[in-house]
Amino acid sequence: MTRLGPDLRDRAYRWLADDPDPDSKLELQKVLASAMGGSAEAVDELADRLSGPLTFGTAGLRGPVRAGPNGMNRAVVIRTTAGLAAWLTAGGHGGGVVVVGRDARHGSESFCADTAGVLAAAGFDVRVLPQPLPTPVLAYAVRSLGAVAGVQITASHNPPADNGYKLYLDAGAQLVPPADREIEAAIAAAPAAVSVPRSPDWTSLGDEVLESYLDRAAALPRGTARELRVAATALHGVGAGPLALALNRAGFVDVSVVAEQARPDPDFPTVGFPNPEEPGATDLLLAKAAEVGADLAIALDPDADRCAVGVPTADGWRMLTGDETGVLLGSHVLATLPPEARAADPLVATTIVSSSQLASIAAAHGARHDATLTGFKWLVRAGDGHGTGLVFAYEEALGLCVDPDTVRDKDGISAAVLACDLTATLRAAGRTPLDALDDLAVAHGVHLTRQLSVRVTDLNRIAELMASLRATPPTAFAGTPVTAEDLRPRADVLRYTGPGTRVIVRPSGTEPKIKAYLEVVAPVPSPDALPDARASATRTLDALAAEVSALLA
Repeated sequence: MTRLGPDLRDRAYRWLADDPDPDSKLELQKVLASAMGGSAEAVDELADRLSGPLTFGTAGLRGPVRAGPNGMNRAVVIRTTAGLAAWLTAGGHGGGVVVVGRDARHGSESFCADTAGVLAAAGFDVRVLPQPLPTPVLAYAVRSLGAVAGVQITASHNPPADNGYKLYLDAGAQLVPPADREIEAAIAAAPAAVSVPRSPDWTSLGDEVLESYLDRAAALPRGTARELRVAATALHGVGAGPLALALNRAGFVDVSVVAEQARPDPDFPTVGFPNPEEPGATDLLLAKAAEVGADLAIALDPDADRCAVGVPTADGWRMLTGDETGVLLGSHVLATLPPEARAADPLVATTIVSSSQLASIAAAHGARHDATLTGFKWLVRAGDGHGTGLVFAYEEALGLCVDPDTVRDKDGISAAVLACDLTATLRAAGRTPLDALDDLAVAHGVHLTRQLSVRVTDLNRIAELMASLRATPPTAFAGTPVTAEDLRPRADVLRYTGPGTRVIVRPSGTEPKIKAYLEVVAPVPSPDALPDARASATRTLDALAAEVSALLA
């Protein structure tokens, strides 16, 4: 039977002594009492809660809302902010503007207040957004207010039990190494949460930032067509109101929102997982689109930084993949660049695991293209490391950056406005987004992509698989010879490329999974050959998926 050891008990007592939140203390006290009473389950839970701290990794923290260092709670947020304040001050940014925002998840309001209070006590000029708002609004505010940093309390599309702490630095972009490790060290050196000063001397902003953001988003359309019927959902997040306002301001006024998912609800009651990529998450949206006879369906994730697009087909509605939406909007941006932007050596970017079609589209428009490591912290720094000349970026996981000069991150609301612009323009010409995808396939070849994920119960299995693939790299996939490439030390990624075939394998950064990203490219000699080329590519992709699945099993 699992027993409570003295070390675990003492660590629990120390955390309780340092926690300033009575509710959190009571929660941990109950777990400790059960553990001391002999409950093996409680001992395991206590050990898990105290196994932290949460890693200050990609963009910040993310984890379950619960007491203890391995959770999101007020004590963790206070110490994290103390570390951030110390790091900013040491870097010469003491006293600068810091913007703080939040979504509507469990704990977000108190975490936001604690973040603002710690920064204010440390001497920063703290501006707090007035209500739960989309993450892109916070990212916009960091740039528009000339802030040295911004903090958004959000867990994006994570499960209901989670929350997070997302950090933007002075250029309005997510942090990259070595800043993440430096801040993590500063957090580790921070005093106990109960000893960290907090001050109410921060400024609550009005609606001016949101209004300015909406004005900018409304100015994004390149065309003049506005005849369009849209169905939309915010998946119980904070995006419904801002999305409707942005679309209306841009001239798209025929918008039907999924009522059951319009209000922020941290329990996300109508979806099993609040991510528009997940099967079933957009069922209510597509039903609404069919009901109202929409031309386009739009799904935002809960913090509205991701945008998924659905379209009607001869067989009913379907959601486009992230790659399909990415190449459609990337092509639209490049085709409608103003002369001054075209003369400034424009750059588009996507990640190494996304479709390679954007590279061909960019070449056709005389633009530069870059493929970065996964994540928008790299995408917005594409090209020269600073994103100079960047006009568009996307990643296959529904992240779209259509206005990099304003928001240096993915932005679901701005992407939705531009998707409406493209679809309305096509509609006015008697065409659809699927027709536009066909045009791109004829011009640049059929590009089919698919992601495979293998969940493991033993994390050692991931390392074993990666080591095995490195020791004995595959030489062919689906009958096509491939060349193996190891991307270490930049990333723990293996890439296999051959004529018309690409396979990329990497461990997940957030889940106990190993992931594979597949791409098959087939030329299209003439428009009439498109159906056969697509069918052939689909058969090859199916065979490729079967081989890779067996390899990773």
